[in-house]
Amino acid sequence: MGIKVLKGGLLTTIQDAGRYGYRKDGIIVAGAMDAHALKLGNMLVGNTGGEAGIECTLMGPFLLFEEDQLMAITGADLSAEIDGIPAPMWRPVFVHKGAVLSFGQARSGCRTYLTIHGGFDLPQVLGSYSTYLRAGFGGLEGRALKTGDLIPFKSATPELPVGFKWSLSPKMYQRSQDEVIRVVKGPEFEGFHEKSIAAILTEKFKISKEADRMGYRLEGAQLKLRKKQDMLSSAVAFGTVQVTAEGNPIVLMADHQTTGGYPRILQVVSVDLGKLAQFQTGDLLSFELITLAQAQTLLISAEQELRQLKQTLTFKYPING
Repeated sequence: MGIKVLKGGLLTTIQDAGRYGYRKDGIIVAGAMDAHALKLGNMLVGNTGGEAGIECTLMGPFLLFEEDQLMAITGADLSAEIDGIPAPMWRPVFVHKGAVLSFGQARSGCRTYLTIHGGFDLPQVLGSYSTYLRAGFGGLEGRALKTGDLIPFKSATPELPVGFKWSLSPKMYQRSQDEVIRVVKGPEFEGFHEKSIAAILTEKFKISKEADRMGYRLEGAQLKLRKKQDMLSSAVAFGTVQVTAEGNPIVLMADHQTTGGYPRILQVVSVDLGKLAQFQTGDLLSFELITLAQAQTLLISAEQELRQLKQTLTFKYPING
């Protein structure tokens, strides 16, 4: 017993923290586009491990709960409702057997995460639940969810001595509403023409229609190298900003390939990857260059906040210690 899919939505997949250790074999990491939102969702329902959640993109699914369960909704606000009544976000919510969770129009952001207590009972592939759509494995049969799918729960609703009249502090997911994405220099940064460097650090770029879990193609100023150079394919990562031979930047996202042959002008800092994942096609963004030390400080601060939250939640979920 678990969740039955009544409508699959635009692109609804099972995702966890990603599939690590196989890039040398050409297998991508994949995982949640907004890993921070998924992690917070798991904490809210008392999951101590990296359980998988359901990633809903823009037009979310309709889901029937076939038994009682504790859930949380994090990330983008896609107008979630339970039996037609607005469902709260950023807090544990008890859902009764027979209730229907539905998603409507996006009020903000692009990707919502649904987590449930104990996680979903699905097979892991190479140590991960994440769906790798292009290769067709992981998640539920390696594909997006569709009408009629059944996603079983691992465990029943927990019996806890505390209620759920509390929610996450907004500070834990507080993001500026501007379009600025912080970056550090990429390996080939210095090889670009001065005017191109000035352009990518001062002008705005629009996310084109060619934007998916693999990458965002950006529309804006044409970027040029100081001199043409042949490049061997090199390692890339989530957030690497490559520039094509035509001078157009591409930001690699969660389903990015393991290597790339385009010059890498910038790298999005880790703490801004989730913010970037919530941009939609047509949105404008700009880049702010910071130092590697500043990026590391931001990441350390974010990790400290998560550890403090985890410690606090042990009092809410004593069964998990």
